[in-house]
Amino acid sequence: MIQAIAFYLFAAVVILSGAMTISSRNPVHSVMWLILAFFNAAGLMVLVGAEFIAMLLVIVYVGAVAVLFLFVVMMLDIDFAELRAGVMRYAGIGLAVAVALAAEVIIAVGAWSAGTLDLTRRVAPIDPVVPNIQAIGNLLYSRYVFIFEAAGFVLLVAMIGAIVLTHRERSGVRGQNIARQVNRRPQDSTRNMQPPVGQGVSL
Repeated sequence: MIQAIAFYLFAAVVILSGAMTISSRNPVHSVMWLILAFFNAAGLMVLVGAEFIAMLLVIVYVGAVAVLFLFVVMMLDIDFAELRAGVMRYAGIGLAVAVALAAEVIIAVGAWSAGTLDLTRRVAPIDPVVPNIQAIGNLLYSRYVFIFEAAGFVLLVAMIGAIVLTHRERSGVRGQNIARQVNRRPQDSTRNMQPPVGQGVSL
């Protein structure tokens, strides 16, 4: 019973958080809703027995949200003074969200202790004795290897695009001359000296 309650709870919060992420006008609020969606998606992964994917969602994706937030700040020039002015106004909402997350963690631990959900249909059936990480690795590098490489290529293009969008020319800053740095010889940059004892080096 607790498994079904936890599943519907996490699924409903994921859908609600996803909708609020794309509908919020404030980019900071969108990031917070996105973090909530990731946490609840991790809860769903715990219920189906994919603990490794759940930890990836929390550690990698929620951690990457900080980088996403940094890109938003660089591209949109958000006024943080104005945002900090309304912190106390949303203190009650923040406390309510914290209590809800704590309750979800307790429910997820109880559902996980009761046993994972019995899924009659799996996308990729695996042997129950195979560890979770080994099963994921076998699937990624065999059946889904091309999709996995394509996803990595898309992420690479997105990273390059973010760097290009946030790059700004600044006056008074000298650019690098890569060819000059590569062609530099040690004889042009260093000089071996043998000063007498008790005397310094004259430059």
